[in-house]
Amino acid sequence: MNIPNFLTFIRFLLIPLFVYTFFYVPEGNTYAAAIFILSGITDILDGYIARHYNQVTKIGTLLDPLVDKLMILTVLTSLWIRSLIPFFVIAILMVKELSMIIGAAILYKKQEIAIPANKYGKAATLFFYIAIIFSIFKWPYRFTLVIIALLLAVLAFIVYALEFYKKTIKIIKEE
Repeated sequence: MNIPNFLTFIRFLLIPLFVYTFFYVPEGNTYAAAIFILSGITDILDGYIARHYNQVTKIGTLLDPLVDKLMILTVLTSLWIRSLIPFFVIAILMVKELSMIIGAAILYKKQEIAIPANKYGKAATLFFYIAIIFSIFKWPYRFTLVIIALLLAVLAFIVYALEFYKKTIKIIKEE
C-alpha cells in the first residue's frame, strides 16, 4: 500500500471517530472539528503525493473520492441529526452523488474513462468544509455557507452531466 492510499485509509477510519466524538464526547465539537479538518488535510496530501510522486493507482482513483463523499455525507447527516442543517441539503447531495457514481461506473465499464474533478466541485468541497466547521460551532452565516456549497455542488453536477453526455455520445459513435 502506497502513502496516498494509506492516507485515504486513515481518512476512512476518521469517519466513525468523527461520529463518536461528535455525539458521545462531552463538549466534543472542538475534537470533532479537528478530526474533520485532519480528514481534509489528508485528502489534500494524498492527492498531492499521488500526483507529484507518480503514485496514482487505480484503487486510489476509485477509493479517494468515495471516502471523501462518505465523510461529507456522514458529517452532514450528523449535523442534521443535531438540527444544525436542514434535511433537503443531504437529500440533494445524495441524489447528486448517487447519480455521479452511477454515471462514472457506466463510463468506466464501457471504456475505463474517468471524468476528473472540475473547479466547481472543488469549490463546493471547500465551501462544504467551511460551512461544516461553521455549523459544528453554530457560528453565524453557517446556513448561507451551506447553501453556497450546495449551489456549487449542483453546478458541478451540471458540468459533470454535460461531460458525461459528451463522452457517452463519443463512445456511441465509435461503436
